[in-house]
Amino acid sequence: MAQIISTDISSLELAANALGTGKLVALPTETVYGLAADATNGNAVAGIFSAKGRPHFNPLIAHMATLAMAERYVVFDDLSRKLAEKFWPGPLTLVLPVRDGAEIHPLVTAGLTTLAIRMPRGSVREIIAMLDRPLAAPSANSSGRISATSAQAVQDDLGAKLDLIVDGGACVVGLESTIVKIENGQAFLLRPGGLAAEEIEAFLAQPLHRLDQRAAIQAPGMMASHYAPDAAMRLNISEVREGEALLAFGAQRASSADKAVAVLNLSPSGDLHEAAVHLFDYMKKLDAAGAKTIAVEPVPHHGLGEAINDRLARAAAPRE
Repeated sequence: MAQIISTDISSLELAANALGTGKLVALPTETVYGLAADATNGNAVAGIFSAKGRPHFNPLIAHMATLAMAERYVVFDDLSRKLAEKFWPGPLTLVLPVRDGAEIHPLVTAGLTTLAIRMPRGSVREIIAMLDRPLAAPSANSSGRISATSAQAVQDDLGAKLDLIVDGGACVVGLESTIVKIENGQAFLLRPGGLAAEEIEAFLAQPLHRLDQRAAIQAPGMMASHYAPDAAMRLNISEVREGEALLAFGAQRASSADKAVAVLNLSPSGDLHEAAVHLFDYMKKLDAAGAKTIAVEPVPHHGLGEAINDRLARAAAPRE
């Protein structure tokens, strides 16, 4: 199993040194734990795909320490730069053209001419700065499965395949980053996430255009089936069936909730930020309860509810 280390300076240096020699390290961010490798090292990036069992056509996000570092690898338009200056560091990923000559391995972009980049919060930025190279870092879980929001969740899933896990505690956002692409002055939402779309729209003073779910993959998190537990998922339920586990939301319960073999409430008060923080952890815990189906009460679609419902829909989608 992987060695779990803390976030003190000597541990961060150990993690940076391991990444510099091509090893895989799980790192905490404000969104979810990431499975990190040097984005300029093809062998290291290939290790991410191997460890996760991730399809090679699914691109990765490159994590940057500073805006100046990002400019070494991508070309910013005016709107994207304004978004970066407003919301970085934070849970916003921008999809931008790769700069000519940029030393990003093609596995990171999955052959696209664009690169998804973000600047995360927390100790991971210190590690990137020490390395002075971007880190490719999808969520630290087996491909298509529930994202990890704690070091122990990473250890339970991928620990045998990693060198180090940096334990930064529970993630404070709990959902992957929001992904936005600017084209011809218009903003497109490629994936809802931990930054509410309404905040971006208010800042830009224009709408975020949503893509059809059948759109070609341009960024991570766009596969139809994703974030899935072993159990089936039944969404927006009004009644719990015999033997189901219940993922609840708010103060009012679905009828026959007493039939559930296990119940966890994303937020008894109906707080969407609290629900986002708990989503993946509670899905994993209900999955471990052994029920064949997890019934999910309705979650509002506004604010972070858009991202929560996106993850639930992908978790419930038909699987290959």
